[in-house]
Amino acid sequence: MDKVKDNLIDCPLCGEKGACYSIAMNEFHNAYMCLGCGHQSNDLAREGEFDFETFEAEMPELYKDLKKIDSEGRVWYPTVVNILDRGTIFMNGTCKEDAQWCAIKNIPLTKQEKKKPVFKNKSHKSDPSSMQYFGTDYVSALEYLDLI
Repeated sequence: MDKVKDNLIDCPLCGEKGACYSIAMNEFHNAYMCLGCGHQSNDLAREGEFDFETFEAEMPELYKDLKKIDSEGRVWYPTVVNILDRGTIFMNGTCKEDAQWCAIKNIPLTKQEKKKPVFKNKSHKSDPSSMQYFGTDYVSALEYLDLI
């Protein structure tokens, strides 16, 4: 089997050199996830060509406010990273002006917690005492969870 190589490009949104993953969705379209700015998009999510009303229906207001549009009309949203045994990275704030990257670590459930219905089929939970804020520094949030 051929080994898959990372395809890192300059971010079409923030311009960070070699920081944006470009992942083929099919032979015509790519998905993008930038490690520089922490936003994601794809070639199908373009202004005037995509049903954003339905897509955003269940999305937090903060994420709708933080969406950005690149020079090719692709709409970008902040990424949410949720890794079972590591934790979650997300944008947190009350409005666009105070939003910042946040990370919270996950910890294993105790034997007693595993017996509770709320944790059925779960192995980890968020540890509120571990929550950290990183401002606009998405990379530091990834490092905090040992993801890079």
